[in-house]
Amino acid sequence: MFPTVRMRRYRKTGWMRDLLSDTTLLPKDLIQPFFVIEGSDKSEPIDMMPGVNRISIDILVDKVLEASRLGIKAIALFPSIDADLKSHEAKEAYNEDNLICRAVRAIKANTQDIGVICDVALDPYTDHGHDGIVKTLDMVEDVDNDSTIAKLQMQALALAKAGVDIVAPSDMMDGRIMMMRKHLDAHGFEGVSILSYSMKYASNLYGPFRNAVGSRVSSVGVNKATYQADFRSSINQAFQECKLDVMEGADMLMIKPAGMYLDIISHITSSENIPVFAYQVSGEYAMLKFASQAGAIKWEESLLESLIAIKRAGAIGIFTYAAMDVAMILLKQ
Repeated sequence: MFPTVRMRRYRKTGWMRDLLSDTTLLPKDLIQPFFVIEGSDKSEPIDMMPGVNRISIDILVDKVLEASRLGIKAIALFPSIDADLKSHEAKEAYNEDNLICRAVRAIKANTQDIGVICDVALDPYTDHGHDGIVKTLDMVEDVDNDSTIAKLQMQALALAKAGVDIVAPSDMMDGRIMMMRKHLDAHGFEGVSILSYSMKYASNLYGPFRNAVGSRVSSVGVNKATYQADFRSSINQAFQECKLDVMEGADMLMIKPAGMYLDIISHITSSENIPVFAYQVSGEYAMLKFASQAGAIKWEESLLESLIAIKRAGAIGIFTYAAMDVAMILLKQ
């Protein structure tokens, strides 16, 4: 008790704070997402995400090599394709020569020590912007779970053939992990890992991402809340979703978004014995970036604080659009 116990003694100097800190953030903890476009030597700024660009495959390869030199161990790819390639049933998603498959092959041909993670979902490829196949059943329009899974299996297989290390289904269809695992194994891809977006909430923070990949929903009769998790739901639903995915064969789990769901990350990491990742989503990135540009906060300090909070909650790895920026900051420290 005071005055014998003085907690400020733990904080009186920088070296003491560093010595006693029990949460560390390293470049190896970060995954850098990239938005990929067609063409050569192309880089398009994304207005809603200052500092983030859509880039062509040749620039992507250089960026991946740079990320590897910074100590980042994995990157994630998302496509931004022309509208004329989009369709109601997302046929381009499982074209074995689509933009992302070509990007994976290019990365694998030019790098050795960095993993490639690819999103498995149909929203960048559908003309309606949903993560699955939209059908009308009993006069009600909705995303059809089982026919979507069939397309996701084909998409995952196309990515596996291209050389992806980890497929990351973010669609939130029931049963897709089991069916995807069976499909990959049946075609000889037992070594491809599955990172399941087990709790992808129907968040208000995805707007900049949807702008970046051109997946804004145009189907007014369907709401993504019918398949993405309700942010008002209790931890029990998160436990159930994650346990089902583990039983179905997921190798890793994802919680998305990250910053507003630290309680979920903490509960899941303490209950499951497989790696849990978290995604600092586009809206979270944009809020930090725009606030710093307005002078309300300091960019580097606030960015590091946000990521340390996610790591402290228990996430083993963090997807963040600022991964390479953070790696450079950490290497200077």
